[in-house]
Amino acid sequence: MQNIEQAVHFLEKYNLVLSTAESATAGLLAATVAAVPGCDGVLESAFVAYSKRAMQASLGVKAETIEIFGMNSEEVAREMALGVLEVSSADIILAITGAPTADDRSGQQVIDGAMCFACATRLAEHQGVTSETVTFPGDNNERRAAAARHALLQLPYYYERLRQTS
Repeated sequence: MQNIEQAVHFLEKYNLVLSTAESATAGLLAATVAAVPGCDGVLESAFVAYSKRAMQASLGVKAETIEIFGMNSEEVAREMALGVLEVSSADIILAITGAPTADDRSGQQVIDGAMCFACATRLAEHQGVTSETVTFPGDNNERRAAAARHALLQLPYYYERLRQTS
């Protein structure tokens, strides 16, 4: 997959509705989808939770997960995705958390530019989640944009990976 429009067409082709859970990208993932004409049939909702408290209250991330793994971890990204899957009627959830800069106030050691992704879906009454961490070059805004693009372009890969485990 080469561009964002293809990601939207992928969702249309498989009759999938997307919701997002975002921290580091602060809504950029959903905004990127929303910029594609005709996205209204594939985008349900977008959750942005930047603080620990917001992640816990609105996305269902457990305090102990944040304490043990840090806010910028695949474990938190997975809980973000599963939390939105529980409260939305979307078929597939993309979640992003991470550290676009090494200036992390959580007290956890972070890698500059490391972004954590998770994708959760409901397939035939089975919930599944997959995750990965990718490090991006550039300044904060370049990293956020790259993370949003990466998540969308990885949709077919995530979906196929989850289909194989259901």
